[in-house]
Amino acid sequence: MKIHNFSAGPSILPKEVIHQAAEAVKELDNSGLSLIEISHRSSAFISIMDEACALALKLTGLENKGYKSIFVQGGASLQFLMTAYNFLNRKAGYINTGTWSEKAIKEAKLFGEVQELASSKEANYNFIPKGYKIPNDLDYLHLTSNNTIFGTQIKKIPETKVPLVADMSSDIFSRKFDYSKFDCFYAGAQKNMGPAGTTLVIIKEEILNKISNTVPSMLSYKIQAEKDSMFNTPPVFAVYTSMLNMRWVESKGGIEKLGEHNMHKAKLLYGEIDRNSKFVGFAAKEDRSDMNATFNLVNQSDTEAFDGLCNAAGISGLKGHRSVGGYRASMYNALPIESVDVLVECMKSLEKNK
Repeated sequence: MKIHNFSAGPSILPKEVIHQAAEAVKELDNSGLSLIEISHRSSAFISIMDEACALALKLTGLENKGYKSIFVQGGASLQFLMTAYNFLNRKAGYINTGTWSEKAIKEAKLFGEVQELASSKEANYNFIPKGYKIPNDLDYLHLTSNNTIFGTQIKKIPETKVPLVADMSSDIFSRKFDYSKFDCFYAGAQKNMGPAGTTLVIIKEEILNKISNTVPSMLSYKIQAEKDSMFNTPPVFAVYTSMLNMRWVESKGGIEKLGEHNMHKAKLLYGEIDRNSKFVGFAAKEDRSDMNATFNLVNQSDTEAFDGLCNAAGISGLKGHRSVGGYRASMYNALPIESVDVLVECMKSLEKNK
């Protein structure tokens, strides 16, 4: 049976990427050695790291525009700490749109004053705050571009005179917009880019050169950039597989084409959620995420029947986060539209049979 993987993360990757990565684990490029046993100082791996960093800039339209891309460890959770450690001198602004924003705020408070400029907590984060004022004396403004748990996504990037920082872990490479509006953004690999174990950070060289804080070496953007992501042994498998996935993104027409495909998948599923009398969406319609659709049954008595339909159809990873309940369909780049069709048919069958 074909499995339709709607997991929020670690998440679906293209089959060809998984196959190529598996072959490299057995033997990398006829070298006689496995990818996971070659030296990270070898020319073979340096070439992999260089290509991965270059592809990240190319896909985001930041090639030759004064940005540096690096791969670090610790996931996006470590970036909550690193951004504040490197950039926070006096005061930073945060927009609180969910669990990951809250965690970022908590870490930043260890290093200076944090102003929570807006929040949707009172509505269990089912919308993106708008119309908030951004003080001009902030060291930076931090956003979470997409919220996997609650199914919301920032559709319009705020205009600001202060440096803009973003956690893009769950929608990196998924849609076209002006990445140059950001001074620094980061993404844990395991949601839309590659396997768990590495984190992509893209940072404007201008702001990189202005970092004045004394930061421990492992947490210093300057040192990580100066060492070309090689200050210590990098996670070779995660970087390699992320590189393969970025090649795949490029082969599919880049972010713009994939963004159109993702919007089509989201429109298909949200259309059924809104049409079907058995289901109700969680997030505000104008803020619905193209990556993570959150929804619930109108009547919980239908749970057993719907779960049975999904299990029989090979649908996996659909259970919602405990903060929201219900269901969450994660539709990352590699999820084919056929999987969304299968889910929609299960939803239609529930309505028809009850």
